[in-house]
Formats: sequence, structure tokens, C-alpha cells
Amino acid sequence: MHQSPLLFEEPVNGRNRRVAGGIATSDVVLTAHVGGNAEVFPELLNLHVPKGATVADVTWGKGVFWQKIPAGRYNVLATDLKTGIDCRNLPYGDGSVDCVVLDPPYMEGLFRKSTHHMAGGGSHAAFRENYSDGKARSGGPKWHAAVTDLYFNAGQEAHRVLRGEGVLIVKCQDEVSANRQWLTHVEIINKYASYGFYCKDLFVVVRTNRPVIARLKKQVHGRKNHSYFLVFIKTSKKRLLTGVASSSPALGRVVPKGKMDPPQTEVPLAKKREPTKR
Repeated sequence: MHQSPLLFEEPVNGRNRRVAGGIATSDVVLTAHVGGNAEVFPELLNLHVPKGATVADVTWGKGVFWQKIPAGRYNVLATDLKTGIDCRNLPYGDGSVDCVVLDPPYMEGLFRKSTHHMAGGGSHAAFRENYSDGKARSGGPKWHAAVTDLYFNAGQEAHRVLRGEGVLIVKCQDEVSANRQWLTHVEIINKYASYGFYCKDLFVVVRTNRPVIARLKKQVHGRKNHSYFLVFIKTSKKRLLTGVASSSPALGRVVPKGKMDPPQTEVPLAKKREPTKR
């Protein structure tokens, strides 16, 4: 779609005057989609990653994201654990890549000491197949902390290999772990801001089918049927490096080490005034 310049000069009474350009259209990239990753991914690539860029997909899996991307449009470096390359220790030089795509396991149930207890059954079987190497884990953080630990370490490594103003595309999903709500996408945005990433865009992907719960006793949280694509820019501009402010621990707010919020004190209500005796 051809667009006019945002600003151009137009002579008025012999003098140039700045006039806003552009056209009225609804043919734009939207942020919310009902569909699959393969339908959404090309749109955000067209918007944020120029043709010919070197893109390192460090959690390749079966390459689902790339199913509808024309061959040769990008220089794709496809790696994952099955190829022997960990997204937290990439074989690329500093500042050598234009774009990194990161889509690690984002369910804490895929980080278990026993494969018999791993998540990914029933309607969620595709998650174990596409987002896990199927191996049990021991040691390190547990539960939801294991998920964020992987995202945080992989984000640091992505920052190292990306050039200045390079693009990092992250796929993630919020989750309920140990009966607690965790807004993973907010935790990632806050943490990545401390690395030097500006969250430029966010896309919501809603699955087309309804998830099934195998053993439901009583529902206390809404069942997640959406996920996110987050688009980050590696930048040194401090004015852009702000996370998402929140006072809720479930939003993963980052508190500087050694600093805590002041204790909340209850403000006493004003005493009722006694009527003046006359």
C-alpha cells in the first residue's frame, strides 16, 4: 500500500506551509487476531522487519511461524535444542543479527522432574510437542519461576547478538501456577526494559477452538485462550526504557534491590464534631 509522506510543504501565498499528508484507509495491521501463529506472524514481520534482514529463530521447533513466509524473503537462522543450540547460549557474534524470534515453553507444567507429570495432554498436547524437548528438568527454579527464568536469560542473550535498533519478537502466554495468576507478558516487558529493550508493539492471538479441562472441580480463574507476540527494539534511549507500572505482585513489578515500598498506614477518620452548646 502506497502512502504519502506524513508531512510535505505546500506553497500558500508565495510561502511554504507544512501540511499533513497521508490517506484515509482501514487497510492497516491490527493488534488482535483470531487465528493461528502462522497467520499473524507474517503481518508483524511486514510491519517491523525489513526484507533481507538476518533473522535468528532460536526456538525453531517445526517452523510453524514461517509456514506462510515466502522463501528467500529473509536470511533465516533456524536453531533450537534439537539442533544442539540453547537460546541462552547462541553461536553468534555481538551485534551480528537484525532480528531474534523467541518462543520458548511458556507453561510451567513443561518444567517438571518427571515426564509423567509434564503438561500437554488432551487439547494441549500440541504444546508439549511444539514447545518442549520432552525431557524432565531437575534443579533450578520451579513452577512459574522456571518459565520466567528461561525468558529472562534468553532475552539477555538476544540483546547481546542483536545490532543496535535490532528487533526481538517474543511469543508468550500468561498462566495460573500454584493457584496464582501470573501475567507473564508484563513480567517480560518490565525485565526486558532493564536490559535495554523498548516494547514497541503487542499482538494478541486468540485460538480458534475451545480448550478442554480434563479434571475440573471448581473453576476460579478464566481459562486462557489467548497468547501474545511482543515486539521489542534494542535501544539506548533511556526515555523509552519504561516498564508497566503496577502495584499488584501478580503483574510482576520489578522492585530495585534493597528497596521496598513504604508500609501502608491507615489514615484515621476525622472525629465527629460535637455540637456546640449554646
